[in-house]
Amino acid sequence: MHLLTLVLGIVLLPQAYTLTCYECSMGTSGSCISTERDCPSQTQCGAVRVVSYAGGLKQLDISGKSCALPEECVTGSVNFGVAKTVFTSECCSSNLCNSQPAPEPPASSPNGKQCFTCDGQTCT
Repeated sequence: MHLLTLVLGIVLLPQAYTLTCYECSMGTSGSCISTERDCPSQTQCGAVRVVSYAGGLKQLDISGKSCALPEECVTGSVNFGVAKTVFTSECCSSNLCNSQPAPEPPASSPNGKQCFTCDGQTCT
């Protein structure tokens, strides 16, 4: 009988444990009201921030929190010359560990690669 209880406990324990994370929808920085959410297995708690620039001026700064798959915990940017979008995320794996917003994107410098661009009929 004790062996059956032990086997059932081992099989059911991973399913019973869930990670609890803060969650709030993407919104303008500072307007995020967090709620708690039980996350599915194989996920972590995450915070994400997306900042868009046009002509060097910040145009958009949104942030959010939720459960995240490990492959969603990345930092990157895309630059289209006059427009640039940077996203940062921070993930953790303990209960309610995503209480802080994702960090401000780091200052970046060009990587030296150049791309073709077209302006109407003229391409360079």
